[in-house]
Amino acid sequence: MKIDRLIGILSVLLQEEKTTAPELAERFEVSRRTINRDIEDLCKAGIPIQTTQGTGGGISIMSGYRMDRTILTSKDMQMILAGLRSLDSVSGSGYYGQLMEKIQAGSSELISGRDSILIDLSSWYGETLAPKIETMQDAIGERHLVKFRYYAPSGESNRIIEPYYLIFRWSSWYLWGWCLKKKDFRLFKLNRMDKVQKLEKSFECREVSVPDLSNEKLFPGGIKVKALFEPDQKWRLVEEFGPSCFTERDDGRLLFAADYTDMDNLINWLLTFGDKAEVLEPKEARERLTRLVQKMTKIYKENKD
Repeated sequence: MKIDRLIGILSVLLQEEKTTAPELAERFEVSRRTINRDIEDLCKAGIPIQTTQGTGGGISIMSGYRMDRTILTSKDMQMILAGLRSLDSVSGSGYYGQLMEKIQAGSSELISGRDSILIDLSSWYGETLAPKIETMQDAIGERHLVKFRYYAPSGESNRIIEPYYLIFRWSSWYLWGWCLKKKDFRLFKLNRMDKVQKLEKSFECREVSVPDLSNEKLFPGGIKVKALFEPDQKWRLVEEFGPSCFTERDDGRLLFAADYTDMDNLINWLLTFGDKAEVLEPKEARERLTRLVQKMTKIYKENKD
């Protein structure tokens, strides 16, 4: 993984007076081109690395520079460990656990008391998710194409992607990359992927910024929804939309109002409430729910007969 390699290269440069790109390439089992890109990334991160050509040349950190850990406070260290622990919860390797041990061993004076933040990014799909995350991290770091079978509401297809970002949002993991099939950037949910492979073919990085994944951008609304919910469903409305999404009526029922983007998702969401919800608007949602209930009634009646 790229972050592993960058930390490793930095460690080598801090411990050795000078090294070379071929030596680093052999040590980390990557190409010299990859090492050169890594050195560029370290320079962009503010590490003053110098390279010299010819006999006796090589890669080194500028004389007089050292990493001063005293700029970190105890709270800083706790936040760093919380972040590493969250990554360790979905990692398929022991790397993040080992890195935490190294940091804790060398920073005992900055770490006091018990942990106050615990983040667990694992899921029910941990056994299948961790290898996908590791494959994507490797592919992003080495700039290799990835291939997978993707299952979407519109159907399934084989995709080859230039991977750029792994994203955790909306309680799930996603990949942001350039789809060679669609000729555009796309967001792919890892749980919908199968047969994930890192290909040997590399790619040249495109001009790509961090994707705008704000709710306003991806879910612009457009469907005005009004519905009545039974009082015992208040907890769900608060959890999913916040306490200001409804008003309490005199009969105790909750008048819910919100914008929704997709009609199919709206119908599926309403169905999860069973007879605890009654949609008032839009009319199309009421009509579709009516047809669904009639069809389900027919199916269960036929099965019973």
